[in-house]
Amino acid sequence: MSTITTRSAAAASRRGELAAFLRLRRERITPKDVGLPGGPRRRTPGLRREEVAQRAGVGVAWYTWLEQGRAINPSVQVLDAIARALLLDPTERDHLHRLAGVPGAAKCTPARQPLPPEAQTILDSLSPLPASMVSAGYDVLAFNEAYAALDPRMVLLPPSDRNVLWRLFTADENAQPLVDWEREVSFMVGQLRAEFGRRLHDPGWRAYIRKLSEASSLFVEMWARHEVSAPVTHRKGFRTVDGREVTITATGFTTAAVPDAKMWIYTPAGPDAVRVIDELLVRYREIGAAGLVAEGAEGADGPRS
Repeated sequence: MSTITTRSAAAASRRGELAAFLRLRRERITPKDVGLPGGPRRRTPGLRREEVAQRAGVGVAWYTWLEQGRAINPSVQVLDAIARALLLDPTERDHLHRLAGVPGAAKCTPARQPLPPEAQTILDSLSPLPASMVSAGYDVLAFNEAYAALDPRMVLLPPSDRNVLWRLFTADENAQPLVDWEREVSFMVGQLRAEFGRRLHDPGWRAYIRKLSEASSLFVEMWARHEVSAPVTHRKGFRTVDGREVTITATGFTTAAVPDAKMWIYTPAGPDAVRVIDELLVRYREIGAAGLVAEGAEGADGPRS
């Protein structure tokens, strides 16, 4: 395949992503959201194309072409007007810019770099707070003992298989570590979609998305929503291998040494969570990850208090 053909195919793929994103964002807005009458004869969900075009101050035909994935080059000013018309948040606006091919918006992300030795030292120093280094594609690159104690099933996997999303979409229900699975996984898929927007033409990332799609119809459904989100500090519930529930606050930090990864630190949300994590950590140091999983299986008749 020639360079010109490759570039043409890449541009067409990007425009297809842009078209789907615009359509889905338009369909989620009700007329009431923007002060328009609903009316009984409205056949399509959300706003009409002409309503978006009017709100953005652009021609209806031009906006229709954009939503159809035609080869047009909107300016930053026009894209910002469309973002305002569609009530996009800052993360969604940046995603729109990348999909539209705005110069400078789709910056190349560096290839994965090896973790510097100090990364593991930092993680270890954070114990008894569970902490890990996770790539943009949710590969678990490193972790400390408290993380291993909280989620021993993950660390028992071979390093190449330690991927958070792959596990969440393929593991048996009794091995799922998240209490509110739907909310947390939707949030992570939104982050993955935003990261994918920076790597639309990366064959490794495309293969990764195909692999998840082939493994899980639920992933296909969530991916098709074209929702994007940014990593934020938030509370989440973990289910331990012995059946207890632990509420933690997840906080992510970017490191200059590995800009493609984040260090996630899980702070217990209260004294009960502190106690459970401390108990798991002590037990992990005594019997290891496999021992914790085995104990959890033996005590599966009912959660511990």
